[in-house]
Amino acid sequence: MISHWNPTQYNQFKDERAKPFFDLVALIQPGELNSAVDLGCGTGELTRFLFDQLRPVKLVGIDSSTEMLAKSTAWQTEGLSFRQMSIEQYDSKVPLDLLFSNAALHWLPDHHLLFPRLLNLVAAGGQIAIQMPHNFDHPSHSIARHVATTLFPDRFHQHQHVSGTLTPEEYAAMLYAGGFAEQRCRMEVYGHPLPSGDAVVEWTRGSLLTAYQRQLTSQEFDHFLMTYRSALLQHIGEGPYFYAFKRILLWGKKSR
Repeated sequence: MISHWNPTQYNQFKDERAKPFFDLVALIQPGELNSAVDLGCGTGELTRFLFDQLRPVKLVGIDSSTEMLAKSTAWQTEGLSFRQMSIEQYDSKVPLDLLFSNAALHWLPDHHLLFPRLLNLVAAGGQIAIQMPHNFDHPSHSIARHVATTLFPDRFHQHQHVSGTLTPEEYAAMLYAGGFAEQRCRMEVYGHPLPSGDAVVEWTRGSLLTAYQRQLTSQEFDHFLMTYRSALLQHIGEGPYFYAFKRILLWGKKSR
């Protein structure tokens, strides 16, 4: 299956997308890290920052996108490697001192099952740091669903592509049940002043819309994109736009 992840498109808003990453890294407590993983590492650039900042003995970046990982060779160094696989397939032979994931787990369903499995991979005294977009109720997302179900009802239904993310309190309860009594769970709004409504379209083309693109032919996606752009701009306007983007940040340390 073609993933349609385009690093150039994604990185149009590189600085804006990176801000939650740095906030997430700031939550991690300093200490000795032998084994760490970055689930959904993308191009690997931010994974290299994570490696340089924390200096783990071994950090592995995991991503399913061939296009994204093609850029990761520039960031490899001793102790830092990258591997192509889905997060669903990931397992660790040794308990992890850090399980890190920035803007990746929201793509996956069944978080009530996913999170306990991932938390179980963390060693006693180890940490998790996870950030997930939680903006599925914003017009940039809801209009995409409406357009897809209207144009292609045979392939999309109204509940498809609604984020599988839960509430911060539900994650807090799962962390506690998994042995992470020391934790931080919060929702944060990142405000991005964009030059136009069309910039929101370009933002979503680098992330959200790839989920629709992979199920459409090139001609179908062009029609989808034109219809989506028209509907979204009619709703938010064509002038400068303040894009309020909600994200969930989770940190926890497993009891010894």
